[in-house]
Amino acid sequence: MADRRIDVITAVHAPAAPYLADAYKSLCAQELPDGWEWHWIIQEDGYGDAVRPHVPEDPRVTFHQGRPGGPGVARTMALAYASGPYVKVLDADDQLTEGALSRDLALLENDPTLGWATSRVLDLLPDGSTAGFDQDPDDGPLAKGVVVEHWKAHNFRAQVHPATLFVRRDLLLALGGWMALPASEDTGLLLSLNTISPGYFTREYGLLYRKWPGQATAQASHTDEAEREARMAVVAERVRQLAGFRWRA
Repeated sequence: MADRRIDVITAVHAPAAPYLADAYKSLCAQELPDGWEWHWIIQEDGYGDAVRPHVPEDPRVTFHQGRPGGPGVARTMALAYASGPYVKVLDADDQLTEGALSRDLALLENDPTLGWATSRVLDLLPDGSTAGFDQDPDDGPLAKGVVVEHWKAHNFRAQVHPATLFVRRDLLLALGGWMALPASEDTGLLLSLNTISPGYFTREYGLLYRKWPGQATAQASHTDEAEREARMAVVAERVRQLAGFRWRA
């Protein structure tokens, strides 16, 4: 039933396609409350023949392709196939930890004032080992604006990871999905959400974040200073405008 479905959205391009098998395995290990189900929407950023062979044969999985525009565009296009009340982000090269979906679901089901949730991350290194981060915030609610203020005060770095986002679909659509940026599109969405709605951070690990040479954040273009300044300026201005409208979720 669509009203008891979590739509898991994954943007993928050819180099990351082989990792879909691990992402799928982590999804299959999730246990949800009775009556709930997940629907995995895989959206290729472009057209080609390299990704489809890695898409699992499972009625809970749908695969779509579209014009290339980056991960933010691919995820936003995937919203056309989402119908449940919640959307969970899962990058093609990452893996959910055991219990991640049920924890996120419980948080938002039990508190209608929360618009979104994030969780702690473990880096998954090329040798299979993991590494944590010792500066995560405390477990608990995140009031409107606190992520934005931290981001501004710490060289445009948020204290919670947008790759772990679990969000109400209506709120996500109201904001237009992910920002149309070449990078930081997920951070822009996270900050926009925090501007209009409180969220929650759980210190239980919810994601294995794969580190590998082909990931977008490992490319030289990602750290180009001029582009980064422009991206951050657009994100900051969007947040300022949203705050000025005094939106309430």
